[in-house]
Amino acid sequence: MDARGYGDVAAMSVGEETARLWAELPVRVDWAAVAAQCARAAARARALVVVPAVRLLVYLSLAMTVMILVEKLFVCAVCLAVRALRLGPDRRYRWEPIAAGGGGGDLESGAAAKYPMVLVQIPMYNEREVYKLSIGAACALEWPAERFVIQVLDDSTDPVVKDLVEMECHRWMSKGVNIKYEVRGNRKGYKAGALKEGLKHDYVQDCQYIAMFDADFQPESDFLLRTIPFLVHNPEIALVQARWKFG
Repeated sequence: MDARGYGDVAAMSVGEETARLWAELPVRVDWAAVAAQCARAAARARALVVVPAVRLLVYLSLAMTVMILVEKLFVCAVCLAVRALRLGPDRRYRWEPIAAGGGGGDLESGAAAKYPMVLVQIPMYNEREVYKLSIGAACALEWPAERFVIQVLDDSTDPVVKDLVEMECHRWMSKGVNIKYEVRGNRKGYKAGALKEGLKHDYVQDCQYIAMFDADFQPESDFLLRTIPFLVHNPEIALVQARWKFG
């Protein structure tokens, strides 16, 4: 027998011996025990991590609920106090008609010069349903015609809507209303960007105050008469936020 034959015999002997020893070892997997250990580990992890996390979220939710409830009760109490004591803004700040002695201001007399120049801005974006209402309400504001300018800032992407809005502006322009139809080449900044872009026009430099209305707003005709005096007679006031409601 050559050396290669002896090597084959040795290899077979080692393999057989290994197989015999492996067969004699008591190697058995108790899957039920493994499952039980996994369940215990999962329960321990749940008790140490999941339960405290859920409990913390519940406490946070309860705290936020209490905060919201307190806020609602506070707002309700303030509203009741304002109504009961009649604490209107005119009780705290100076308010009187722009044209003194005019009983609200005679818009047809020479007192119109006393009214500050106001810019009314209306940003729009494909407002097919409400563009006529908002533009009409702005054009109906009680203020000397030569003392305010309406600026329709149209960012519409629908060409049909753009044409409709432009035609509506020209219709009011033909009635003598000082209304401007403005568009821009991009929608950078969206609504805020349109408002900012509108302030860059030369005719805006003559305006002392700005009134901003959303495209679906329909201000009452006396809106400027009621709000602008707060700004005129109270230099420390920079903004007047009016109450609005859904019709």
